Amino acid sequence: MAKVNTNISIDSNLKKEAIQLFSEFGLDLSSAITLFLQQSVREQRIPFEIKKLTRNEETLKSFLEFEDMKKDKEKYKRYSSLSEILEELDSADDSEK
Repeated sequence: MAKVNTNISIDSNLKKEAIQLFSEFGLDLSSAITLFLQQSVREQRIPFEIKKLTRNEETLKSFLEFEDMKKDKEKYKRYSSLSEILEELDSADDSEK
């Protein structure tokens, strides 16, 4: 089977990390990519799961609240230190007892 050269553009750090990983398996980058392509063609699919990052409703509400906090800072309480936050939490715990 005749081989052809193919040029791809990837992040330089990703390339370095991939070369290091594949070398631990005794593979060079070209061989690893060839294995990926062969597996894809054989299975007629990407040989691993690709899925969209989904956020649950609580996480989405948190993102929206964060955006609101950035826009309207006066609406939200601010703290000057971690100890101030902890003191308030302790006093809230005491009042619930």
